[in-house]
Amino acid sequence: MTVSKLPLDKPPAEMPLAGKRLFVLDTNVLMHDPTALFRFEEHDIFLPMVVLEELDAGKKGLTETARNVRQVSRFLDELLRDHDHAEIEHGLSLPSAAANISGDSEGSYGRLFFQTQPPTAALPELLPGNKPDNSILVTTLDLKTKHPDRQVTLVSKDINLRIKAAAIGVQSEDYSNDKVLDDLDLLYTGYSMLDTDFWDSHGQEMDSWQEADHTYYRVQGPQSADWIKNQFLYFPDNSGPEFTVREQEEDGAVLELITDYRSGKHSVWGIHARNQEQNFALNLLMDPEIDFVTLLGAAGTGKTLLALAAGLAQTLDDSRFREIIMTRVTVPVGEDIGFLPGTEEEKMTPWMGALMDNLEVLTGTPESSDWERAAANDLLAKRIKIRSMNFMRGRTFLNRFLIVDEAQNLTPKQMKTLITRAGPGSKVVCLGNLSQIDTPYLTETTSGLTTVVDRFRHWAHAGHVTLARGERSRLAAYASSKL
Repeated sequence: MTVSKLPLDKPPAEMPLAGKRLFVLDTNVLMHDPTALFRFEEHDIFLPMVVLEELDAGKKGLTETARNVRQVSRFLDELLRDHDHAEIEHGLSLPSAAANISGDSEGSYGRLFFQTQPPTAALPELLPGNKPDNSILVTTLDLKTKHPDRQVTLVSKDINLRIKAAAIGVQSEDYSNDKVLDDLDLLYTGYSMLDTDFWDSHGQEMDSWQEADHTYYRVQGPQSADWIKNQFLYFPDNSGPEFTVREQEEDGAVLELITDYRSGKHSVWGIHARNQEQNFALNLLMDPEIDFVTLLGAAGTGKTLLALAAGLAQTLDDSRFREIIMTRVTVPVGEDIGFLPGTEEEKMTPWMGALMDNLEVLTGTPESSDWERAAANDLLAKRIKIRSMNFMRGRTFLNRFLIVDEAQNLTPKQMKTLITRAGPGSKVVCLGNLSQIDTPYLTETTSGLTTVVDRFRHWAHAGHVTLARGERSRLAAYASSKL
Protein backbone atom coordinates (compact mmCIF):
# COMPACT_ATOMS: atom_id res chain seq x y z
CA MET A 1 0.00 0.00 0.00
CA THR A 2 1.26 3.46 -0.90
CA VAL A 3 0.10 6.51 0.95
CA SER A 4 0.85 8.69 -2.07
CA LYS A 5 -2.57 7.72 -3.46
CA LEU A 6 -4.42 9.17 -0.49
CA PRO A 7 -6.59 12.18 -1.38
CA LEU A 8 -5.58 14.22 1.66
CA ASP A 9 -7.22 17.36 0.34
CA LYS A 10 -10.75 15.98 0.80
CA PRO A 11 -12.39 18.33 3.33
CA PRO A 12 -13.10 16.30 6.49
CA ALA A 13 -15.61 18.86 7.72
CA GLU A 14 -18.13 17.42 5.26
CA MET A 15 -17.95 13.99 6.88
CA PRO A 16 -21.12 13.16 8.86
CA LEU A 17 -20.59 11.72 12.34
CA ALA A 18 -23.81 9.69 12.38
CA GLY A 19 -22.96 6.00 12.61
CA LYS A 20 -19.20 6.61 12.56
CA ARG A 21 -17.28 4.96 15.36
CA LEU A 22 -14.09 6.24 16.96
CA PHE A 23 -11.35 3.65 17.40
CA VAL A 24 -8.39 4.19 19.75
CA LEU A 25 -5.46 2.08 18.52
CA ASP A 26 -2.99 0.41 20.85
CA THR A 27 0.68 0.25 19.84
CA ASN A 28 0.69 -3.51 19.32
CA VAL A 29 -1.97 -3.24 16.60
CA LEU A 30 0.30 -1.05 14.45
CA MET A 31 3.33 -3.20 15.29
CA HIS A 32 1.40 -6.24 14.13
CA ASP A 33 -0.09 -4.68 10.96
CA PRO A 34 1.22 -1.32 9.69
CA THR A 35 -1.74 -1.05 7.30
CA ALA A 36 -4.17 -1.08 10.24
CA LEU A 37 -4.42 2.69 9.75
CA PHE A 38 -6.40 2.02 6.58
CA ARG A 39 -8.49 -0.95 7.76
CA PHE A 40 -11.37 0.83 9.52
CA GLU A 41 -13.24 2.01 6.40
CA GLU A 42 -15.42 5.08 7.10
CA HIS A 43 -14.74 5.13 10.85
CA ASP A 44 -12.32 7.46 12.66
CA ILE A 45 -9.01 6.54 14.33
CA PHE A 46 -7.40 8.18 17.35
CA LEU A 47 -3.70 7.76 18.22
CA PRO A 48 -2.73 8.62 21.84
CA MET A 49 0.63 10.31 22.32
CA VAL A 50 1.92 7.37 24.37
CA VAL A 51 1.41 5.16 21.30
CA LEU A 52 3.68 7.43 19.28
CA GLU A 53 6.25 7.25 22.09
CA GLU A 54 6.16 3.46 22.10
CA LEU A 55 6.48 3.38 18.32
CA ASP A 56 9.55 5.60 18.57
CA ALA A 57 11.08 3.25 21.16
CA GLY A 58 10.51 0.19 18.96
CA LYS A 59 11.80 1.48 15.62
CA LYS A 60 15.41 0.27 15.95
CA GLY A 61 16.57 -3.18 15.01
CA LEU A 62 16.21 -5.78 12.25
CA THR A 63 13.22 -7.63 13.66
CA GLU A 64 9.90 -7.83 11.83
CA THR A 65 8.32 -5.68 14.55
CA ALA A 66 10.92 -2.93 14.07
CA ARG A 67 10.35 -2.99 10.31
CA ASN A 68 6.60 -2.66 10.86
CA VAL A 69 7.14 0.32 13.19
CA ARG A 70 9.29 2.06 10.60
CA GLN A 71 6.59 1.47 7.98
CA VAL A 72 3.97 3.01 10.28
CA SER A 73 6.23 6.03 10.75
CA ARG A 74 6.53 6.44 6.98
CA PHE A 75 2.73 6.25 6.59
CA LEU A 76 2.22 8.88 9.29
CA ASP A 77 4.92 11.12 7.84
CA GLU A 78 3.23 11.13 4.42
CA LEU A 79 -0.17 11.75 5.97
CA LEU A 80 1.13 14.74 7.96
CA ARG A 81 3.09 16.27 5.11
CA ASP A 82 1.94 19.81 4.13
CA HIS A 83 -0.67 19.97 6.92
CA ASP A 84 -0.59 22.58 9.67
CA HIS A 85 -1.59 22.20 13.33
CA ALA A 86 -5.18 23.32 12.77
CA GLU A 87 -5.73 20.69 10.06
CA ILE A 88 -4.17 18.02 12.28
CA GLU A 89 -6.52 18.90 15.14
CA HIS A 90 -9.47 18.76 12.76
CA GLY A 91 -8.44 15.29 11.58
CA LEU A 92 -6.71 14.05 8.44
CA SER A 93 -8.75 12.45 5.70
CA LEU A 94 -8.09 8.70 5.73
CA PRO A 95 -9.53 6.36 3.07
CA SER A 96 -10.04 2.68 3.67
CA ALA A 97 -7.64 0.09 2.26
CA ALA A 98 -10.27 -1.05 -0.26
CA ALA A 99 -10.80 2.49 -1.56
CA ASN A 100 -7.06 3.08 -1.73
CA ILE A 101 -6.38 -0.10 -3.68
CA SER A 102 -9.26 0.44 -6.12
CA GLY A 103 -8.48 4.13 -6.59
CA ASP A 104 -11.99 5.07 -5.53
CA SER A 105 -11.98 8.72 -4.51
CA GLU A 106 -15.73 8.85 -3.85
CA GLY A 107 -15.91 6.19 -1.14
CA SER A 108 -16.55 6.69 2.56
CA TYR A 109 -13.64 8.22 4.45
CA GLY A 110 -12.65 8.23 8.07
CA ARG A 111 -10.33 10.64 9.80
CA LEU A 112 -7.10 10.21 11.70
CA PHE A 113 -6.79 12.18 14.96
CA PHE A 114 -3.70 12.66 17.09
CA GLN A 115 -3.78 13.47 20.80
CA THR A 116 -2.93 17.20 20.97
CA GLN A 117 -4.34 17.99 24.43
CA PRO A 118 -3.78 16.26 27.79
CA PRO A 119 -6.78 14.24 28.99
CA THR A 120 -9.04 15.83 31.58
CA ALA A 121 -10.36 12.51 32.89
CA ALA A 122 -8.82 11.22 36.11
CA LEU A 123 -7.04 7.92 36.38
CA PRO A 124 -9.26 5.49 38.31
CA GLU A 125 -7.81 4.63 41.70
CA LEU A 126 -7.95 0.93 40.87
CA LEU A 127 -5.30 1.55 38.16
CA PRO A 128 -2.13 2.41 40.10
CA GLY A 129 1.01 3.86 38.56
CA ASN A 130 1.62 5.59 35.27
CA LYS A 131 1.99 2.70 32.85
CA PRO A 132 1.53 3.25 29.09
CA ASP A 133 -1.51 0.94 29.05
CA ASN A 134 -3.14 3.00 31.79
CA SER A 135 -2.45 6.20 29.83
CA ILE A 136 -4.26 4.70 26.84
CA LEU A 137 -7.20 3.78 29.07
CA VAL A 138 -7.38 7.32 30.51
CA THR A 139 -7.30 8.78 27.00
CA THR A 140 -10.14 6.47 25.95
CA LEU A 141 -12.18 7.45 29.02
CA ASP A 142 -11.60 11.11 28.20
CA LEU A 143 -12.85 10.60 24.63
CA LYS A 144 -15.99 8.90 25.95
CA THR A 145 -16.67 11.92 28.14
CA LYS A 146 -16.05 14.47 25.38
CA HIS A 147 -18.00 12.55 22.72
CA PRO A 148 -21.01 10.99 24.48
CA ASP A 149 -22.85 10.69 21.17
CA ARG A 150 -20.18 8.47 19.63
CA GLN A 151 -19.19 4.85 20.19
CA VAL A 152 -15.56 4.94 21.38
CA THR A 153 -13.72 1.60 21.19
CA LEU A 154 -10.20 0.65 22.25
CA VAL A 155 -8.56 -1.77 19.78
CA SER A 156 -5.72 -3.85 21.21
CA LYS A 157 -4.15 -7.26 20.77
CA ASP A 158 -3.18 -7.23 24.45
CA ILE A 159 -5.68 -9.45 26.27
CA ASN A 160 -4.79 -8.03 29.69
CA LEU A 161 -5.41 -4.47 28.49
CA ARG A 162 -8.81 -5.50 27.16
CA ILE A 163 -9.62 -7.10 30.53
CA LYS A 164 -8.67 -3.90 32.36
CA ALA A 165 -10.74 -1.88 29.89
CA ALA A 166 -13.79 -4.03 30.59
CA ALA A 167 -13.26 -3.61 34.35
CA ILE A 168 -13.47 0.21 34.14
CA GLY A 169 -16.29 0.33 31.59
CA VAL A 170 -14.33 0.94 28.38
CA GLN A 171 -15.44 -0.95 25.30
CA SER A 172 -12.56 -2.84 23.72
CA GLU A 173 -11.99 -5.22 20.82
CA ASP A 174 -9.26 -7.39 19.40
CA TYR A 175 -7.84 -6.42 16.01
CA SER A 176 -9.36 -9.05 13.76
CA ASN A 177 -8.87 -7.64 10.27
CA ASP A 178 -6.08 -10.14 9.61
CA LYS A 179 -8.19 -13.09 10.72
CA VAL A 180 -8.38 -15.57 7.84
CA LEU A 181 -11.22 -17.71 9.21
CA ASP A 182 -13.82 -17.32 11.92
CA ASP A 183 -13.28 -20.91 13.03
CA LEU A 184 -10.27 -23.17 12.47
CA ASP A 185 -12.66 -26.07 11.75
CA LEU A 186 -13.43 -24.33 8.44
CA LEU A 187 -9.81 -24.62 7.27
CA TYR A 188 -9.31 -26.64 4.10
CA THR A 189 -8.02 -30.17 4.84
CA GLY A 190 -6.90 -31.13 1.34
CA TYR A 191 -9.09 -34.22 0.99
CA SER A 192 -12.76 -35.19 0.81
CA MET A 193 -14.69 -38.44 1.14
CA LEU A 194 -16.77 -39.66 -1.80
CA ASP A 195 -20.27 -41.04 -1.42
CA THR A 196 -20.70 -44.81 -1.49
CA ASP A 197 -22.86 -44.49 -4.62
CA PHE A 198 -20.28 -42.27 -6.36
CA TRP A 199 -19.95 -44.43 -9.47
CA ASP A 200 -23.74 -44.63 -9.88
CA SER A 201 -24.12 -40.84 -9.85
CA HIS A 202 -20.89 -39.89 -11.66
CA GLY A 203 -19.88 -42.84 -13.82
CA GLN A 204 -22.53 -42.95 -16.56
CA GLU A 205 -20.54 -40.86 -19.06
CA MET A 206 -17.08 -41.57 -17.65
CA ASP A 207 -13.99 -41.55 -19.87
CA SER A 208 -10.69 -43.13 -18.83
CA TRP A 209 -7.24 -43.13 -20.41
CA GLN A 210 -3.57 -43.61 -19.59
CA GLU A 211 -0.80 -41.12 -20.22
CA ALA A 212 2.86 -41.53 -19.18
CA ASP A 213 2.05 -44.29 -16.66
CA HIS A 214 -0.75 -42.21 -15.13
CA THR A 215 -4.44 -43.17 -15.22
CA TYR A 216 -7.05 -40.46 -15.70
CA TYR A 217 -10.85 -40.37 -15.43
CA ARG A 218 -13.25 -37.73 -16.69
CA VAL A 219 -16.40 -37.81 -14.57
CA GLN A 220 -19.57 -35.74 -14.45
CA GLY A 221 -21.93 -35.29 -11.53
CA PRO A 222 -23.15 -33.04 -8.71
CA GLN A 223 -20.22 -33.64 -6.34
CA SER A 224 -17.64 -32.31 -8.78
CA ALA A 225 -18.81 -28.71 -8.28
CA ASP A 226 -17.35 -28.71 -4.74
CA TRP A 227 -13.94 -30.12 -5.63
CA ILE A 228 -10.72 -28.09 -5.73
CA LYS A 229 -7.65 -28.67 -7.89
CA ASN A 230 -5.14 -31.06 -6.26
CA GLN A 231 -7.72 -32.11 -3.67
CA PHE A 232 -7.64 -35.82 -2.80
CA LEU A 233 -10.74 -37.99 -2.97
CA TYR A 234 -11.27 -41.32 -1.23
CA PHE A 235 -14.02 -43.83 -0.47
CA PRO A 236 -15.27 -44.72 3.03
CA ASP A 237 -13.24 -47.39 4.84
CA ASN A 238 -10.63 -47.38 2.03
CA SER A 239 -13.07 -49.43 -0.03
CA GLY A 240 -11.99 -48.00 -3.37
CA PRO A 241 -9.24 -46.21 -5.26
CA GLU A 242 -7.89 -42.79 -4.30
CA PHE A 243 -7.80 -39.85 -6.70
CA THR A 244 -6.55 -36.31 -7.00
CA VAL A 245 -8.46 -33.61 -8.89
CA ARG A 246 -6.41 -32.48 -11.90
CA GLU A 247 -8.85 -30.30 -13.82
CA GLN A 248 -12.25 -28.82 -13.19
CA GLU A 249 -14.70 -28.47 -16.05
CA GLU A 250 -18.12 -26.87 -16.38
CA ASP A 251 -20.06 -30.02 -15.53
CA GLY A 252 -17.37 -32.35 -14.24
CA ALA A 253 -13.71 -32.90 -13.49
CA VAL A 254 -10.62 -34.87 -14.53
CA LEU A 255 -9.35 -37.20 -11.78
CA GLU A 256 -5.97 -38.92 -11.61
CA LEU A 257 -5.34 -42.20 -9.81
CA ILE A 258 -2.65 -41.47 -7.21
CA THR A 259 0.39 -43.61 -6.39
CA ASP A 260 0.06 -45.86 -3.34
CA TYR A 261 3.17 -45.40 -1.19
CA ARG A 262 1.86 -47.54 1.68
CA SER A 263 3.37 -50.85 0.60
CA GLY A 264 5.10 -52.69 -2.19
CA LYS A 265 7.74 -51.27 -4.50
CA HIS A 266 6.53 -47.70 -4.16
CA SER A 267 8.51 -45.98 -1.43
CA VAL A 268 10.24 -42.63 -0.98
CA TRP A 269 13.88 -42.92 0.18
CA GLY A 270 12.94 -46.21 1.86
CA ILE A 271 9.89 -44.70 3.61
CA HIS A 272 6.35 -46.05 3.22
CA ALA A 273 3.25 -44.10 4.15
CA ARG A 274 1.64 -45.45 7.32
CA ASN A 275 -1.82 -44.03 6.78
CA GLN A 276 -4.01 -42.42 4.15
CA GLU A 277 -3.05 -38.81 4.90
CA GLN A 278 0.66 -39.60 4.71
CA ASN A 279 0.04 -41.21 1.32
CA PHE A 280 -1.67 -38.04 0.12
CA ALA A 281 1.24 -35.95 1.44
CA LEU A 282 3.87 -38.05 -0.37
CA ASN A 283 1.95 -37.70 -3.64
CA LEU A 284 2.07 -33.92 -3.28
CA LEU A 285 5.72 -33.87 -2.25
CA MET A 286 6.79 -36.06 -5.18
CA ASP A 287 4.65 -34.32 -7.82
CA PRO A 288 6.85 -32.18 -10.13
CA GLU A 289 3.83 -30.02 -11.05
CA ILE A 290 3.33 -28.91 -7.44
CA ASP A 291 5.52 -25.96 -6.41
CA PHE A 292 4.07 -25.25 -2.97
CA VAL A 293 3.02 -27.79 -0.32
CA THR A 294 1.61 -27.17 3.16
CA LEU A 295 1.38 -29.95 5.74
CA LEU A 296 -0.50 -29.45 9.00
CA GLY A 297 -0.53 -31.93 11.83
CA ALA A 298 0.13 -32.55 15.49
CA ALA A 299 3.45 -33.79 16.82
CA GLY A 300 4.32 -37.25 15.55
CA THR A 301 2.23 -37.21 12.36
CA GLY A 302 5.37 -37.46 10.20
CA LYS A 303 5.50 -34.01 8.59
CA THR A 304 9.28 -33.52 8.77
CA LEU A 305 10.13 -37.14 7.95
CA LEU A 306 7.95 -37.17 4.82
CA ALA A 307 9.30 -33.81 3.61
CA LEU A 308 12.92 -34.86 4.16
CA ALA A 309 12.44 -38.23 2.46
CA ALA A 310 10.82 -36.59 -0.57
CA GLY A 311 13.54 -33.94 -0.70
CA LEU A 312 16.36 -36.51 -0.56
CA ALA A 313 14.72 -38.72 -3.20
CA GLN A 314 14.33 -35.83 -5.64
CA THR A 315 17.74 -34.30 -4.85
CA LEU A 316 20.03 -37.36 -4.74
CA ASP A 317 18.11 -39.91 -6.84
CA ASP A 318 16.28 -37.82 -9.45
CA SER A 319 18.60 -34.74 -9.48
CA ARG A 320 15.52 -32.55 -9.72
CA PHE A 321 16.90 -30.16 -7.09
CA ARG A 322 20.44 -29.05 -6.34
CA GLU A 323 20.11 -29.18 -2.55
CA ILE A 324 17.70 -29.12 0.37
CA ILE A 325 17.42 -25.95 2.44
CA MET A 326 15.83 -26.19 5.87
CA THR A 327 14.82 -23.25 8.04
CA ARG A 328 12.51 -22.39 10.91
CA VAL A 329 11.52 -19.52 13.17
CA THR A 330 13.76 -19.40 16.25
CA VAL A 331 11.08 -18.94 18.91
CA PRO A 332 12.12 -20.74 22.13
CA VAL A 333 9.53 -22.78 24.03
CA GLY A 334 11.20 -22.15 27.39
CA GLU A 335 13.88 -19.80 28.69
CA ASP A 336 16.14 -18.44 25.93
CA ILE A 337 19.61 -20.03 26.06
CA GLY A 338 21.27 -16.77 25.01
CA PHE A 339 24.09 -16.09 22.56
CA LEU A 340 25.17 -18.95 20.31
CA PRO A 341 28.70 -18.84 18.84
CA GLY A 342 29.73 -19.95 15.39
CA THR A 343 28.58 -19.58 11.78
CA GLU A 344 24.98 -19.18 10.63
CA GLU A 345 24.62 -22.96 10.24
CA GLU A 346 26.21 -23.66 13.64
CA LYS A 347 23.89 -21.15 15.33
CA MET A 348 20.86 -22.84 13.75
CA THR A 349 21.92 -26.40 14.62
CA PRO A 350 20.36 -26.41 18.13
CA TRP A 351 17.03 -25.42 16.55
CA MET A 352 17.21 -28.26 14.04
CA GLY A 353 16.88 -31.24 16.34
CA ALA A 354 13.97 -32.47 14.22
CA LEU A 355 16.26 -32.61 11.18
CA MET A 356 18.87 -34.68 12.99
CA ASP A 357 16.28 -37.03 14.49
CA ASN A 358 14.69 -37.72 11.12
CA LEU A 359 18.04 -38.16 9.37
CA GLU A 360 18.79 -40.96 11.84
CA VAL A 361 15.58 -42.66 10.74
CA LEU A 362 16.36 -42.21 7.04
CA THR A 363 20.01 -43.34 7.22
CA GLY A 364 20.11 -45.75 10.14
CA THR A 365 19.21 -49.30 9.13
CA PRO A 366 19.74 -52.11 11.68
CA GLU A 367 22.48 -53.73 9.60
CA SER A 368 24.41 -50.46 9.03
CA SER A 369 27.72 -50.07 10.81
CA ASP A 370 28.76 -46.90 12.59
CA TRP A 371 31.16 -46.12 9.74
CA GLU A 372 28.40 -46.49 7.13
CA ARG A 373 26.05 -44.25 9.08
CA ALA A 374 28.79 -41.62 9.54
CA ALA A 375 29.61 -41.72 5.81
CA ALA A 376 25.94 -41.33 4.91
CA ASN A 377 25.57 -38.38 7.28
CA ASP A 378 28.64 -36.68 5.77
CA LEU A 379 27.17 -37.11 2.28
CA LEU A 380 23.79 -35.73 3.29
CA ALA A 381 25.36 -32.80 5.15
CA LYS A 382 26.74 -31.54 1.84
CA ARG A 383 23.28 -31.55 0.24
CA ILE A 384 21.20 -30.32 3.20
CA LYS A 385 21.79 -26.70 4.24
CA ILE A 386 20.47 -25.10 7.41
CA ARG A 387 19.63 -21.43 7.03
CA SER A 388 18.34 -18.77 9.39
CA MET A 389 15.06 -17.02 8.66
CA ASN A 390 16.68 -13.69 9.59
CA PHE A 391 18.86 -13.65 6.45
CA MET A 392 16.24 -14.57 3.84
CA ARG A 393 15.53 -11.06 2.53
CA GLY A 394 16.99 -10.41 -0.91
CA ARG A 395 17.89 -14.04 -1.58
CA THR A 396 16.70 -16.16 -4.52
CA PHE A 397 16.74 -19.96 -4.36
CA LEU A 398 17.17 -21.69 -7.72
CA ASN A 399 16.36 -25.41 -8.05
CA ARG A 400 16.16 -25.83 -4.28
CA PHE A 401 13.86 -27.93 -2.10
CA LEU A 402 13.01 -25.49 0.69
CA ILE A 403 11.52 -26.89 3.93
CA VAL A 404 10.07 -24.39 6.40
CA ASP A 405 9.59 -26.09 9.77
CA GLU A 406 7.39 -24.68 12.57
CA ALA A 407 5.74 -22.40 10.01
CA GLN A 408 2.79 -21.73 12.34
CA ASN A 409 4.98 -19.12 14.07
CA LEU A 410 5.27 -17.01 10.91
CA THR A 411 3.12 -13.94 10.33
CA PRO A 412 1.46 -13.55 6.90
CA LYS A 413 4.03 -10.89 5.98
CA GLN A 414 6.95 -13.14 6.98
CA MET A 415 5.42 -15.99 5.01
CA LYS A 416 5.16 -13.77 1.93
CA THR A 417 8.79 -12.70 2.33
CA LEU A 418 9.90 -16.32 2.52
CA ILE A 419 7.83 -17.81 -0.31
CA THR A 420 8.82 -15.05 -2.71
CA ARG A 421 12.46 -16.16 -2.34
CA ALA A 422 11.69 -19.22 -4.50
CA GLY A 423 13.20 -19.01 -7.97
CA PRO A 424 12.66 -21.20 -11.05
CA GLY A 425 12.74 -24.93 -10.37
CA SER A 426 12.31 -24.61 -6.59
CA LYS A 427 9.72 -26.21 -4.35
CA VAL A 428 8.59 -24.80 -0.99
CA VAL A 429 7.20 -27.07 1.74
CA CYS A 430 5.71 -25.48 4.88
CA LEU A 431 5.21 -27.67 7.96
CA GLY A 432 3.42 -26.72 11.14
CA ASN A 433 1.12 -27.45 14.03
CA LEU A 434 -1.41 -24.67 14.64
CA SER A 435 -1.92 -25.77 18.25
CA GLN A 436 1.72 -24.88 19.09
CA ILE A 437 1.99 -21.17 18.23
CA ASP A 438 4.68 -19.41 20.28
CA THR A 439 4.82 -16.01 18.51
CA PRO A 440 3.18 -13.22 20.57
CA TYR A 441 -0.14 -11.84 19.26
CA LEU A 442 -0.40 -14.63 16.67
CA THR A 443 -3.37 -17.00 16.82
CA GLU A 444 -4.57 -20.05 14.91
CA THR A 445 -6.78 -17.92 12.66
CA THR A 446 -4.17 -15.19 11.99
CA SER A 447 -1.07 -17.35 11.49
CA GLY A 448 0.77 -17.04 8.20
CA LEU A 449 0.43 -20.80 7.77
CA THR A 450 -3.36 -20.57 7.99
CA THR A 451 -3.27 -17.70 5.50
CA VAL A 452 -1.32 -19.59 2.83
CA VAL A 453 -3.43 -22.75 3.23
CA ASP A 454 -6.55 -20.69 2.56
CA ARG A 455 -5.13 -18.41 -0.16
CA PHE A 456 -3.30 -21.11 -2.17
CA ARG A 457 -6.00 -23.77 -2.21
CA HIS A 458 -7.34 -22.75 -5.64
CA TRP A 459 -3.90 -22.51 -7.31
CA ALA A 460 -3.15 -25.34 -9.74
CA HIS A 461 0.46 -25.72 -8.51
CA ALA A 462 -0.20 -25.87 -4.76
CA GLY A 463 -1.47 -28.60 -2.49
CA HIS A 464 -2.32 -29.12 1.17
CA VAL A 465 -2.87 -32.07 3.50
CA THR A 466 -3.86 -32.09 7.16
CA LEU A 467 -2.26 -35.10 8.84
CA ALA A 468 -4.64 -36.40 11.48
CA ARG A 469 -3.04 -39.53 12.88
CA GLY A 470 0.16 -39.67 14.89
CA GLU A 471 2.64 -42.39 13.98
CA ARG A 472 5.47 -41.67 16.44
CA SER A 473 4.59 -44.08 19.24
CA ARG A 474 1.61 -45.15 21.32
CA LEU A 475 2.92 -43.01 24.18
CA ALA A 476 3.14 -39.90 21.96
CA ALA A 477 -0.31 -40.57 20.48
CA TYR A 478 -1.88 -40.91 23.93
CA ALA A 479 -0.13 -37.79 25.24
CA SER A 480 -1.23 -35.81 22.20
CA SER A 481 -4.89 -36.73 22.77
CA LYS A 482 -5.00 -36.46 26.58
CA LEU A 483 -2.68 -33.59 27.49
